[in-house]
Amino acid sequence: MGTAGTSRGITMGDVATHAGVSRTAVSFVLNGREDAGIARDTRERILESARVLGYRPNAGARALASRRSDWYGLVTEIVTAPFAVEIIKGAQDRAWADHKFLLIASSEGRPDIEESAIEKLLEQRVEGLLYAATWHRAVTIPEAAAEVPTVLVNCFDAEGRYPSIVPDERSGGYRATRRLIEAGHTRIGFITLDPDIPATVGRREGYRQALVEAGIDLDDDLVVSGHATADGGYAAAAELLDRADRPTALFCGNDRMAMGAYDAIKEKGLTIPADVAVVGFDNQELIAAYLRPKLTTVALPFEEMGERGIDMLASLTAGQPIATRQVTVDCPLLERSSV
Repeated sequence: MGTAGTSRGITMGDVATHAGVSRTAVSFVLNGREDAGIARDTRERILESARVLGYRPNAGARALASRRSDWYGLVTEIVTAPFAVEIIKGAQDRAWADHKFLLIASSEGRPDIEESAIEKLLEQRVEGLLYAATWHRAVTIPEAAAEVPTVLVNCFDAEGRYPSIVPDERSGGYRATRRLIEAGHTRIGFITLDPDIPATVGRREGYRQALVEAGIDLDDDLVVSGHATADGGYAAAAELLDRADRPTALFCGNDRMAMGAYDAIKEKGLTIPADVAVVGFDNQELIAAYLRPKLTTVALPFEEMGERGIDMLASLTAGQPIATRQVTVDCPLLERSSV
């Protein structure tokens, strides 16, 4: 008999009997063989019989026969994290537009689960893999990923073996600082993430570039780490605002630190943005849009990175060359009310 379809066990043989044709003719039509010389009325009868009976092809068997599954795999640390959800949405929407489908596996940040997840996806004969991180950093990829085209999203391979899609941290830092300069500020404090991670390095370079271009002297005393937390942002902002020559604006390396900075500013009897302007980074919706005043921030382009990752994966699986091994995606400034 033929390949099993629905849970009712409808096969190609059943479709052939219903349509009054051979099983071979059914196979040609349902597998899209346009060169098989099947008459149009016969083709239509077969398709109608398949519809009436509720036949569905076995995707696994079809993948074995064609060596193409129409599936991509996506591995990420925590699929429920806000940023991961945006990456998944961008990737899934883009894959769907190409008539591809996404199998998603969460690694929970554990190397053993990550390796098993990739093995399971390969068992499903995915055509390629996206490996997405919830924060921008260098990663080590399990060896099995090399069996199919693999693209990294919001991270990069320390050994340079895999192509990647990452945010343009430098342009984001530049854009945030430039916005404060355009508002008339010359003493701009920078509350950074943990030192030496790519986001801190890139955003600091952008901050410095904007100041230099504007002819503003660099003052390292205005750069304080907030360690990526709201409490850290509060402490860093309080330290900066206690100075006699306090800054009139703060660029915070993420929105959580900006939230802490808001508290420090208000506790000192200052107002935002009249006394101190604030710009954040990340565009965490539950923070940026609900602070009062609403926070002007730079958005990390997670959804676009997911889309671009699928675009690159599609090129690789089609055997097409890619223009660059690392694509940087612009980080736009979202104007609200804090500047």
